[in-house]
Amino acid sequence: MKVADNPQMEDYSLRYTPSSFRSWSPWMVFLSCLVGLSAMAGYALDAAFVNEFGFTNSVWGFVIASAVTLPLTIVIAFAIARKHIDIDLLTRGSGFGYLGSTVTSLVYATYTLIFLAYEGAIMAQAVTALTGLDIHWSYVVVAAVMIPLTLYGMSFSSKFQAWTWPLWVALIGIAVVTAATAPDAGAHMVNPQPQGGAASVVGLSFVAVFVIAAANLSLATQVGEQGDYLRLMPDPRPGKRGRWRAAVIMGGPGFAFFALVIFFASTLLVGYADTQASADRVALPVDLFTTVYQRLTGNHTVALVLAGVLVLLSQVKINIMNTYSGSLSWSNFFSRVLHRHPGRAVWVVFQVALSLVLMELDIFDHIVTVLGVYANVGIAWIGAMVADLVIVKRWLRIGPRHVEFRRAHLFNVNPVGFGSMVIAAVFSLVAYFGAMGPTMAALAPFVSLVLALVLAPVLAVLTKGRFYEARTSEFPEGATDATCVRCAGTYELVDMATCPFHQGAICSLCCSTEGSCHDSCKPNAWLPRRTTDLGLPAARPAVPTAAIVTEATP
Repeated sequence: MKVADNPQMEDYSLRYTPSSFRSWSPWMVFLSCLVGLSAMAGYALDAAFVNEFGFTNSVWGFVIASAVTLPLTIVIAFAIARKHIDIDLLTRGSGFGYLGSTVTSLVYATYTLIFLAYEGAIMAQAVTALTGLDIHWSYVVVAAVMIPLTLYGMSFSSKFQAWTWPLWVALIGIAVVTAATAPDAGAHMVNPQPQGGAASVVGLSFVAVFVIAAANLSLATQVGEQGDYLRLMPDPRPGKRGRWRAAVIMGGPGFAFFALVIFFASTLLVGYADTQASADRVALPVDLFTTVYQRLTGNHTVALVLAGVLVLLSQVKINIMNTYSGSLSWSNFFSRVLHRHPGRAVWVVFQVALSLVLMELDIFDHIVTVLGVYANVGIAWIGAMVADLVIVKRWLRIGPRHVEFRRAHLFNVNPVGFGSMVIAAVFSLVAYFGAMGPTMAALAPFVSLVLALVLAPVLAVLTKGRFYEARTSEFPEGATDATCVRCAGTYELVDMATCPFHQGAICSLCCSTEGSCHDSCKPNAWLPRRTTDLGLPAARPAVPTAAIVTEATP
């Protein structure tokens, strides 16, 4: 069996996730989603923000970012959980088109890569602190470790995440209680006094607040990583829909709430550590927690071991998610560009290799700048998707009610989502780099979001929804499954299309990797065929019924 044909390793990475595979409980899926809570990036970023901008500016920045991202991520999380497709496939049918969403796959892959490298650098710092190994060799070690841990996808991840939560909660709980019981802990939390100098911004500052909010606005893209697990949600069972919704909310948009919890926990830790160590040391999670644990144990070596175990465990947990999600996104990107899918395992190695390069380039020292730039593009993508799902499809009722992700049915580019994202991102990046003054530079990601939300429905009205579906497929009434004429696999009809090139039914993955057909099923792949019937789908190709149906209800 080829790696690409191994369901245990592939996790239906490029297609609809069938009910037969979604065997985990909502609780197990939620625990896998919750892994973002363990990320040490939050503690490192919070330390940097608080020590540079002060507690008041930092907390307002986090509150504003959370308030903005929460409704956006709620929409996307429920769409993924109900449709059982990842954010890349959701994007295809949410106003971007088949090739238009290729750009967003690259945007999303970049997000997972940035945080894989950043979290990996934090993990490497712990390895160096514990072993004395040169930091650059530690980068190699932590990168190599992630490959075997991620190859088996949800099958391994769900067990690992569930089994390691008790130890993580105990270690982080001990650290927080230790810092909270220090003399004047509350005063040091809200008025940090980093050794080597006070915060560079004194008092409430509009620019500082929105610099922090803008950097954290990029975390809206985090819902994509949550979505890689939320797509595995079982269908809600009668009488338990409340629990199902709670699992989706807390596993997806709940990340915004948990980010605030992490902020207050980390500022408590930072407030105490600032009284014991320099700001440069406090910015490194392994040193931050060593300082806190030393108050408890009175022994530096024991404190370092406890801190090292916590940081290593936290980083393995979060980087399983970063590596896994990155492999899914690279798979989506290259399957469309190269019409090849060698297997998700190949993209696991690719993702890890790229992260190693970024670690060697010291991404840790430039993360705030990187996130600030990324936020302008990432939030434009998320905003355009939400506008399409809510305003265009639900309120204006333009385009199909369902989310179409199959290549055979999509136009290559839909200007509704793709156009609004590009325009919003370009405008906001120009503002971010100072062309419109310092105030607009601070507000640039918010401008990007507003433009995306407004432009998507405007473009939908102007195009009259003509770029959502290039054609449709017809299957006999009562059919539930079909066998792919190319790979001989049997899949639910939502994952199948009729294919005149192969004279049969074809699954969405085989359709994506078919390069020789040149979209023969939809000659109008770029533009509606005639201006007189732009709103109508192209003619449906006739496919022999025997080639399509494998199971039908009586």
